[in-house]
Amino acid sequence: MTSGFTLASPELEGVEVRGMTRSAFVLRGALAAGAVYGAGFVSPFVSKALAQSEAGDLDILNFALTLEYLEAAFYEEAAGLDLGGDVKRFATQFGEDEAAHVTALTETITALGGTPTAKPEFSFPITNQKTFLTLAQTLEDTGVSAYNGAGPMIQSKEVLAAAGSIVQIEARHAAIIRLLNGAQPAPDAFDPTLTVEEVTTAVTPLIV
Repeated sequence: MTSGFTLASPELEGVEVRGMTRSAFVLRGALAAGAVYGAGFVSPFVSKALAQSEAGDLDILNFALTLEYLEAAFYEEAAGLDLGGDVKRFATQFGEDEAAHVTALTETITALGGTPTAKPEFSFPITNQKTFLTLAQTLEDTGVSAYNGAGPMIQSKEVLAAAGSIVQIEARHAAIIRLLNGAQPAPDAFDPTLTVEEVTTAVTPLIV
C-alpha cells in the first residue's frame, strides 16, 4: 500500500497477478504504475523494465503474451456477471479478440524458437457491470500504454508490425469501453510521461 497521496486508479490495486516469470513481474509493475499515476504513465515503466533486462524480441513477445493472458482472463471472468445490452456484446467480442491474441503470440513465439511463458493466475475485483466497466477501462488503457512502452525495444520489423496490429485493436477496445462508461474515447492527443525514477519509486511499494 502507498501513503501520502491518492491513487489515480485504485481499482488496479485489487488485480492480483500470481506468477514468478520476468513477464509476470513486469506486468505487475505496469499495473502498479497505472494504479499510482494512471494508465497513461505505464509506458516509461515498461520501457525501463525491458531495457534493464536487455530484453530481446522473444522476451518482449512473452511480456505481450502475459498481458494478453490477463485481458483474456478478465473477459472470461466477466462472462459470469450480469451484463446487459451493448456491454455484454462487446465484452464477449473483446474476450474473443484477446483469446485470438494469445493464440497468435503463442504461435509466433514458438515459430521463432522460443518457449511461450506460462499463464499466471489472476484475480479481478469485479462483481457487477459498474465494477466491470471501471476496471475494463483501466485495463484497456493500461494495455495500450504497455504496448507503447514495449514497442521501441522491438528489433524485428516483422515482430513490430505484429505488435502494432494488436495494439490498434487494444486502442479500439479502450475507446469503446470509454464510451460505454460515458467517458471521452480519446481524452488526450498524446500520452503523458514521467521520469523512470518517478515511476520506479512510486510503484515499488505496490509490487508483490
